[in-house]
Amino acid sequence: MLNSARLKKRSPSQLEFIALMAFLMSNVALSIDAILPGLADIGASVQHTNDTHLQLIITMIFLGLGVGELFFGTLSDSFGRKPVVYTGLGVFVLASILCVTASGLEIMLVGRVLQGIGLSTARTVSISIIRDSYSGDRMARIMSFVTAIFILVPMIAPIIGQVILNIFNWQAIFYFQLLFVSITIIWFGFRQQETLPGERRIILSKTLFTDGLKEFFRFRNTVIYTLVSGLMEGAFILYLSASRQIFQDQYQLVREFPYVFAAISFVLGISTFFNGSLVLKYGMRRLATLALYLFCFSALAYLFVFWNRENPSLIILLFFLFVQFLSMGFIFGNLSALAMRPIGHIAGIGAATFSFLSMIVAVPLAILTGTFITTSVMPLFAGFFFCGLFSLILLDRVRK
Repeated sequence: MLNSARLKKRSPSQLEFIALMAFLMSNVALSIDAILPGLADIGASVQHTNDTHLQLIITMIFLGLGVGELFFGTLSDSFGRKPVVYTGLGVFVLASILCVTASGLEIMLVGRVLQGIGLSTARTVSISIIRDSYSGDRMARIMSFVTAIFILVPMIAPIIGQVILNIFNWQAIFYFQLLFVSITIIWFGFRQQETLPGERRIILSKTLFTDGLKEFFRFRNTVIYTLVSGLMEGAFILYLSASRQIFQDQYQLVREFPYVFAAISFVLGISTFFNGSLVLKYGMRRLATLALYLFCFSALAYLFVFWNRENPSLIILLFFLFVQFLSMGFIFGNLSALAMRPIGHIAGIGAATFSFLSMIVAVPLAILTGTFITTSVMPLFAGFFFCGLFSLILLDRVRK
């Protein structure tokens, strides 16, 4: 009776659960966005100033996320959610030390990949914990609210990074990330219960991974939603990796960059929040499809108006970016929930496979398209358009 009362006392409320999952995921966003203002300083420190190469400091962490999620997501189905989170964040700590001490770009990139592998547990296991606890439109609603809070971190992370950079140096940004991870893991350890009890765990075997993959690919709609998610994440990563170059180099907004970045992130957060309120009324697929049409055709409108012309004024650029990110807020959470809906019985490896395949599509796409962003914003919107177009083609193949 006493043990039961203690368990009840330790259980977080739904509001705290949403906040905790958001903070867990936010470690990923902080590790990506806080260093954006410091990329030039990092480049000077590692004797590498080529903007296209410096974009890799952003994109390579996503590669680590994809690989790590496939590995740790599988393990979480056998060993439980919490031990896997602890292991992954331990890898992140070691990788952060490697980044801080990096003397060349190659070592920095290795550290960033390892950071992504470590942080993959925070991302994939949090999705699994949500899937363990909720399903259907309720899961989409929780995912939307989690994402809405999560989006606040990209809003303030570059500002935090800039403040730290003004007072200390780029290495201090990595130390701040370690502090944030420490606070999150203490909160997670004390307040979040294990959501995968022993009787529901899958015995680790040589065929666990292959069996999970076979089961994942049995669900046609899940595979399609995963590919669409990869295309849209590719568009998002492309923007993240090129944003500093666009605003600081092409528009000469060196000091203003963190605030412009925050404004765009705010639009994404607002639309994600409203998605959480509207999804129960209109449904995941309908909202995601309408948002994809808006995303695709607004990018096409930019290409039509500014083809073979110089970059527009900042106000016009921000208008088009606001429309793009307004659309994204109704896409990401719904696609994740749609993909995960049929595979709750393999939530761990299902979330891992979803994230891995998404990244396999997204990262090469972002790296390739990013090489064309040198003196014009046009390649960014061309990337947006083709990601949106192919997403709509794929969605047309979903079985009703």
